[in-house]
Amino acid sequence: MAQTPQRSARFRRLLVRGFAAGLMLILSGCLGLGGSASGGGSGKPNVNLVYYTIGEPDRDLKKVNDKINEVLSKKAGITITYIKIGWQEYENRLNTMVSAGTPFDIAFAPEYTTYIQRGAWLRLDDYLSGVGKETFDAVDPIFWEGARMSDGGIYGIPTNKELATREQWMYPEELVRKYDIDISRYNTLESLEPLLKMIRTREPFYQPMELNKDSHNFFAIDGYEYAADKRLPLMALSRNPDAPIVNIFETPEARKVLDTLRRYYKAGYINEDAALRENQGLKRGVRVFWKAAGGGPLSESSWSKDRGYPVVAHAVTPMIVTTESVRGGLMAVNADTRHPVECMKFLNLLNTDPEVRNLFNYGIEGVHYELDANGQVVPIVSNSGKDAGSPAYAGVQYTQGNWFILDTMAGEPADKWEQFRESNALAVKSSLLGFTPDLSNMPIQRENISMVWEKYYPGLMTGSLDVDTELPKFNAELKQAGIDEVKAEVQRQFDEWRAEKRERETGAAAAGK
Repeated sequence: MAQTPQRSARFRRLLVRGFAAGLMLILSGCLGLGGSASGGGSGKPNVNLVYYTIGEPDRDLKKVNDKINEVLSKKAGITITYIKIGWQEYENRLNTMVSAGTPFDIAFAPEYTTYIQRGAWLRLDDYLSGVGKETFDAVDPIFWEGARMSDGGIYGIPTNKELATREQWMYPEELVRKYDIDISRYNTLESLEPLLKMIRTREPFYQPMELNKDSHNFFAIDGYEYAADKRLPLMALSRNPDAPIVNIFETPEARKVLDTLRRYYKAGYINEDAALRENQGLKRGVRVFWKAAGGGPLSESSWSKDRGYPVVAHAVTPMIVTTESVRGGLMAVNADTRHPVECMKFLNLLNTDPEVRNLFNYGIEGVHYELDANGQVVPIVSNSGKDAGSPAYAGVQYTQGNWFILDTMAGEPADKWEQFRESNALAVKSSLLGFTPDLSNMPIQRENISMVWEKYYPGLMTGSLDVDTELPKFNAELKQAGIDEVKAEVQRQFDEWRAEKRERETGAAAAGK
């Protein structure tokens, strides 16, 4: 029988894993990294799961981990080893672990498709119809539609949150009030120019525009979304069911964006280190006038907390559900876990049990937060030393399960989650939702394109490089790397996928008559 790309990739990794797995099993008894531990006073050993996620390790991570294990042990006979890896390190660390066959059970799963094609994640369909059915029922069906791969399988649990992660531009409330700015008027990159010029002149302590090397998807404003991932700059128009796949950097829309960014950089509006700066999120207290982020309803509240001062925001893209937006917060199970059922039990609790979900997000009540008279969360922060003003524990909300069972924060509307449901009901599905090209037979082209992307993208998308000279080089080297071949293959698969989708929809409509 011919092996699928996932199976063959997994088989190759097994050659590496034998020694590593054996060593880790020996160590696990000493380090608590796997196997079992005494559980809940019942005499029956707990299964311990190793869980990796993104985020800076908290001062009280071990304390929270201990409390989590106390709760999980009673509810499901499991414990976890809860490991956070910093924002700038996580993807490299995950890649190394998967390549080396390092034993673990569950992980936050960026680059979802790539890792599936490497055979890294367990197919979950059977578990979602069994022990995980509560989770399947709790998560909006559109998330499952976006998470499902071309083989029909689901390999990750999406965070049940806003369906359409709209591109939003945020500004300090203080400056918006001071200059009486109507932020709803600014919906294109070019329209920002007078504002940035004013801030540069009148507010020397503010950076007019903040970008980093990962930049920002300005192309979404023109209605484009990626057909695969950002390192493969192939896009299509979200709302056009017949739109072709294009190299975005060959379009007039991209040229306009790049010219504008270059003008802004030369004028001093964009931070000079943008092409080299890692994504730092919203650093607390940093004075920035314009910053872009993806978010849903009421995002201003969390962004204001992250910044340390009030911000206001305006969405510049429509309510479109894209494959990228629904795959932005997936948790996946290692294909080689020894405990798939227990992994699903854990994920089920994260998505259906408010006690477990709030513990992961806020920490321990009475230690990391209090509940006010309205039953809303009030964080407890340090008042002294270098940690003054910062919490001892904070979960990364979009990576860890169902939002709709979380307590709300003090100051947020009591009906916050109802507002999210109403917003989700208005979202429109992209014509690409659920499309995933299989490019496992083009690894050399993918690698070469990625190298060219890394060479030019950060500089061009931050205005740091001259567009007239560098954009032609970028496109020429992309062609040399094989982007036209890859584009043709993506287009072929896209055409087939659309035809099959229309056939299914026609059949469903006929059956419903």
